[in-house]
Amino acid sequence: GYTRSALSSSRQVRAVLRVVGLVVLIFSATMLAPIATAALLGEPALDGFLSGALLTAGAGATTWLGMRHCSAELQPKDGFLLVTLTWCLLPLFAALPLLLAMPDLSLTDAYFEASSALTTTGATVLTGLDRLPVSINLWRCLLQWIGGMGLIVLAVAILPLLGIGGRQIFNAESPGPFKESRLTPRIEDTARALWYVYAGLTAACALSYWSAGMSGPDALMHSFTTLSLGGFSSHDASFAHFNSPLLEAIAVVFMIVAGVNFSTHFMAWRGRVVRPYVTDPEARLFVVIVLASSAVVAGILVFHHTYSSFFAALRFSVFNVVSIATTTGYASADYAVWPIFAPTLMLFLCLFATSAGSTGGGIKMIRARLAFQQIWREIVRLGHPQAIVPIKLGRSVVSPVLMMSVLTFVAAYSGVIVLLTLVLVASGLSLPTAASAIVACISNTGPGLNEIGPSTTYAVLSDFQTSICAAAMLVGRLEIFGVLVIFTRSYWRR
Repeated sequence: GYTRSALSSSRQVRAVLRVVGLVVLIFSATMLAPIATAALLGEPALDGFLSGALLTAGAGATTWLGMRHCSAELQPKDGFLLVTLTWCLLPLFAALPLLLAMPDLSLTDAYFEASSALTTTGATVLTGLDRLPVSINLWRCLLQWIGGMGLIVLAVAILPLLGIGGRQIFNAESPGPFKESRLTPRIEDTARALWYVYAGLTAACALSYWSAGMSGPDALMHSFTTLSLGGFSSHDASFAHFNSPLLEAIAVVFMIVAGVNFSTHFMAWRGRVVRPYVTDPEARLFVVIVLASSAVVAGILVFHHTYSSFFAALRFSVFNVVSIATTTGYASADYAVWPIFAPTLMLFLCLFATSAGSTGGGIKMIRARLAFQQIWREIVRLGHPQAIVPIKLGRSVVSPVLMMSVLTFVAAYSGVIVLLTLVLVASGLSLPTAASAIVACISNTGPGLNEIGPSTTYAVLSDFQTSICAAAMLVGRLEIFGVLVIFTRSYWRR
């Protein structure tokens, strides 16, 4: 029995590797954009991108062809191994052009930068972004756009054409507690529908930026990192470089749009109605909390005379609060020098503000809402032990199984934050820096406080500390259990 189980597991791993190889091969094609840019502008980074594309394509093709005779069908739980391997390996291949084009960059820092891009975290170890070749900045921003909706979801729309099913991949990759809900009868059509909405909103964002005064390349790159809620910029000063209230207002609108469940956008577009936004259990709460928090921070800035006028305080408050709460990570001011309550509140918001099914990180608003309802129910039951207090979303009663899943996830999420913070403190970081780094990385937000604030980078960290932060990004992007499950003995039993 043990031998049969081992052989079965081996066949399933080979089947997973076959798909991983194909995904890596497809991923190599995304380097064509920076290759074309570098060739058009005559940038020396061209050789690095060409070599990186060839190495990536070669590794993907070799793995795919080497496993082509494996006939095992992927089982639903194989999706967890597939997604974890893919998200751990893709940053390695994405880092190749950076390593080859930037000789002074270490492997650890290159992997961190690529992981930050693909997980839409937005933390960076690079400085001098204004002087970097356009092709490298384009690559960083393009990686965030790809990671925004998930390269796996994109692959789901393509792999069925090659005879590989995708339902198990989609269920493992999709964020949020309601993974089984679909927009269309076929999972491939669902993936395409999400990407159509994503691409359409990105195009609208790019045109808005361009018409408001951004250059064409900047508009394209910032539209990539706005809709993905990634936050990378082609300028060291981020959005402060533009010093434009109009551009900031456009960014705020699209960051809020990207923080809403993309399924809601699709249903609103398909029906040409706004009702899906009204009935969405997260959208209204998300918008209310973010805007109310912006008003609170503006009031604090006015009270402490941080800015000379209320309108200046409101401008910088709204942009930066929305940016951090949606886990984007843009900055139009160094909010680390604001009264400490403001940046602390902003980092707190990034843990839960965005909706499930959005491109944001954190535990998602739906889980936070259910957890709060559970706390309130227990308080009510202390005073009325016989009371029946159901937890509802809209008109639907939430099942005990789902509630247990939500509470377990929140507990695990909190536990991982505490554990990784202690590891960084043990490595020599101060507690505020360590805690904000882990919160910013696991929620895929980017900038933290103190040594890694909005005006600095993660380059101040050691290789070990950078590796811990990269791991936090990946764990956060895959929502913890998607990674932890493959380390259990029961997972490998067939």
